[in-house]
Amino acid sequence: MCGIAGFCDFKKNTGTDVLQHMTDALTHRGPNDAGYKVFEASNAAVGLGQRRLSILDLSSNGHQPMIYEHLSMVFNGEVYNFKEIRLELEQKGYTFNSWSDTEVILKGYHCWGDNVVHKLIGMFVYVIFDSKRQELTICRDRAGVKPLYYFWNGNVLLFGSELKAFHQHPAFTKEIDINSLSLFLQYSYIPAPYTIYKKTCKLNPGHYFKLSLTNRFFSETKYWDVTDYYNKPRLQINEADAMAEVERLMISAYEYRMVADVPVGVFLSGGYDSSSVAAILQHNRTERLKTFTIGFEEAGFNEADEAKKIAAYLGTDHHEWYIKASDAADVFHDLPEIYDEPFADNSVVPTALVSKLARQHVKVSLSADGGDEIFAGYNKFNQSIRYTSGMPSFMQGALSNIMYYINPDHIPYFNKKYNFATRYKKMQKIWADKTPLSAMKYISQYITEDEARGFIRPEHECYKTHFDNGSRLSGNLDSLNKMLAIDYKTFLVDNNLVKVDRATMHVGLEGREPMLDHRLIEFVAQLPACMKIQQHTNKYLLKKIVHKYIPKEMMDRPKMPFIAPLKVWFKDELKEKVQYYLGEAKLKETGMFQVESVKKLTEEYLAGKQVNYQKVWNLLVFQLWYERWNKTQAA
Repeated sequence: MCGIAGFCDFKKNTGTDVLQHMTDALTHRGPNDAGYKVFEASNAAVGLGQRRLSILDLSSNGHQPMIYEHLSMVFNGEVYNFKEIRLELEQKGYTFNSWSDTEVILKGYHCWGDNVVHKLIGMFVYVIFDSKRQELTICRDRAGVKPLYYFWNGNVLLFGSELKAFHQHPAFTKEIDINSLSLFLQYSYIPAPYTIYKKTCKLNPGHYFKLSLTNRFFSETKYWDVTDYYNKPRLQINEADAMAEVERLMISAYEYRMVADVPVGVFLSGGYDSSSVAAILQHNRTERLKTFTIGFEEAGFNEADEAKKIAAYLGTDHHEWYIKASDAADVFHDLPEIYDEPFADNSVVPTALVSKLARQHVKVSLSADGGDEIFAGYNKFNQSIRYTSGMPSFMQGALSNIMYYINPDHIPYFNKKYNFATRYKKMQKIWADKTPLSAMKYISQYITEDEARGFIRPEHECYKTHFDNGSRLSGNLDSLNKMLAIDYKTFLVDNNLVKVDRATMHVGLEGREPMLDHRLIEFVAQLPACMKIQQHTNKYLLKKIVHKYIPKEMMDRPKMPFIAPLKVWFKDELKEKVQYYLGEAKLKETGMFQVESVKKLTEEYLAGKQVNYQKVWNLLVFQLWYERWNKTQAA
């Protein structure tokens, strides 16, 4: 695990000093070692830099950039089945100088070329410079667990694990993309391939791109897409056989994530996903797993007691930390440094703090992201189907037309209800489109597209995202599985995985995602909807598996999201920060927002009106981010 950065400069103006600054901006991702090398090609200078967090082969043999013949490589991530691939390569005559997965990928690429990616089980981004072919290849893992940003202006390509590396290069331009800002306000994250900056993109998961140094030809290739597995016919399999295969795949995936030469722990929230990881790994193990939980003193947010009971039942070595608003305030100003692109998930604070807790005891911690997206855990799936199937289509259309002409603020009684105007506008759009996929899109928005236009100063267009790609799914696919496919490519990758990657790597902790083993999703994607939601029970199949390890009565309780009590904190301990950063002076300094619209929202919220606190949080996070990363340019 590490951070990587580099460039391809066709004007040959970039040297080792800039490469070192770019790479060292990611020191938090790799505090154990650093490597930098600039290659002089005929048409360009190519720089490869890496900061290393030593997890496999702790010796200097794992140093990067790693070179083999005409291939040079930097790598971020872990390939868990590297020993099996290494054995296959040894049988072909390859020899090895280390026990690192980096050397296995490099020599695997030498042997199989781009097809090596199909052999890899893990999370990864690798960059390979081929001096013979005069070509740069960058590849991202299937689910997108590991991040990769790139900037391209026609003369200079920059790439890196985080945007902060780009700020060290003189060619990088920090021009905010208003359309991406709109997406951020709507969803609290920016969906791939977009970023907050123009000319800067995220490499899509399951893709690799190549840049030819001879003609500057840039091509992007998809090698894996979860949609392909959802589009396959449903498996003709009974429940018992499906359950057995899912459990087998989970055991294999979870055990692979224990491969390390350093201590490994598990984040344990007490829900089904993380409990499945802890239970399966602790089962038949004599050594006690280390598990980690964050708790809150505020009622309605705390799940630590349940996690503690499960840890005691499983016999893990459990650690917990009850955080207060003062703990949140301590991490508050670190958020733009941790998340160097606007990112406002409502659990960033507890995620940062549980990572800090875990790092005191281990160097690797397993998370359980993906369970809700794979096994249908979110209530939004149920809502989307219910809202679009509860009445005939013609009635939905008629209601939508009527609602369009009625101002929700003028509806007595209801206009005093929580977030009513936004919910009203969402339902108007849901009934206009009449499909569960569209319903999920609107439910996923904290601020509608129309509301975003009211907050943002310049006019902007609406970028298309994977939420709008339902036509790529088979017409024979049921609504639930369609939503799961889209959710896997949106909320999972650009919200949940970003959240965990940045929080863990900020403290030099490797976060692993065992539920995102591609073999598991490839199988579960082909299962019928009734094995995911059955008789109003979400995660039906996963729950049956977990109940084999943990008694049902310990697990069965209402689902509680892992979020911070921001709604409480904002009105008390953090109130002054809201007033300062969303005040008129700071808003004018940023210059991105309609000042009066934001002031009105903030004043209503602080006055106790029924405003969705996430709207305030999104705006506040952007202001904090802007002050850290763009204020100097604006000045």
